[in-house]
Amino acid sequence: MTPEAIMSLTYQALRVALVMAGPLLLVTLLVGLIISIFQAATQINEMTLSFIPKLLAVGATLVLLGPWLITTMVDYIQTLFNSIPGLAS
Repeated sequence: MTPEAIMSLTYQALRVALVMAGPLLLVTLLVGLIISIFQAATQINEMTLSFIPKLLAVGATLVLLGPWLITTMVDYIQTLFNSIPGLAS
């Protein structure tokens, strides 16, 4: 196994992880920003106020993007398993 192959596999793994985590992190960021603006406007400084909306937003995002996330992961794993015989030689 060459260093180039290892770096290629590492790059692919990090890219898939970023593509899968990106939408969830972006939704959490946007919901947190909206709630922070609401808290600043109303001067409600409750730390737990942002937890439930973020949880619901991430849950809804997982429901909507779940099939795409699973397809992305399955495609990556199939590619990885198919490349194993070529890596051993």
